[in-house]
Amino acid sequence: MGKKKSRPSPVPAPRLPGIVDAHTHLASCGARTPDEVEAIVERAVAAGVEKLCTVGDGLAEAELALAAAQSNERVFAACAIHPTRANELDDAARARLTAMAADPACVAIGETGLDTYWIGKSDTCAPLDVQEEALRWHIDLAVASGKALMIHNREADNELLRVLADAPTPRTTILHCFSSPLAVAEEAIARGYILSFAGNVTFRRNEELREIARKTPAGQLLIETDAPYMTPEPFRGGRNEPAIVGHTAYCLAEIRGQQPTEFAEELMQTFDKVYGIVNPV
Repeated sequence: MGKKKSRPSPVPAPRLPGIVDAHTHLASCGARTPDEVEAIVERAVAAGVEKLCTVGDGLAEAELALAAAQSNERVFAACAIHPTRANELDDAARARLTAMAADPACVAIGETGLDTYWIGKSDTCAPLDVQEEALRWHIDLAVASGKALMIHNREADNELLRVLADAPTPRTTILHCFSSPLAVAEEAIARGYILSFAGNVTFRRNEELREIARKTPAGQLLIETDAPYMTPEPFRGGRNEPAIVGHTAYCLAEIRGQQPTEFAEELMQTFDKVYGIVNPV
């Protein structure tokens, strides 16, 4: 057999001015210093991206996310402990995250949530009861700090909806990388949650997800890369970063019957409102 050809590196979509990336992981993309952050942001700006929110999956990466936001005016941070790592939410982590939440560069508490997919598949994944306890703590922090709540949900629809229904209500709740069925989407929209769509909405098999995106009201929809994961078509399986969020934007604008520039402006308004950005870049 011949040698398998490697996939090409992604290139930006046709430039779409004013676009946003509501959820990315700059540290996981290799940006751990101000210069490295600047390099990724410059590539994103060249593709029309004006603002992005970077997220860490644990305390160390939350620190990097906050530092990135403090060093670059186009970057905002979300800080929390990922549900699969909920065992790490000790007293010291709680104290540090509380301090992070008070920083203006931190615009969301996340990503927190529930994940049953990795239970039994990973020796380090926190059990569901520990995840729920951590989620409830993060919800309380979002309420106390007045910041948006950023939710990770993987194969835990019923459990998540139950917790969110009986917990205190944050200012805004974002369901990041929304991938749940239509019935869950309808319930989430009715509750006023924000659905944020990643590159998987462009995958050929995801017709239901595109239909959900089409039906999501303006003001309750965001787009994200979740980079370095969820690379959109036509580069699925390759490297992802904020510069190629335009692929997802163009896909959703088309299925929603909107002009891309109109859609980008709508997303910017939602980004600013959701994250409480008073003085846009």
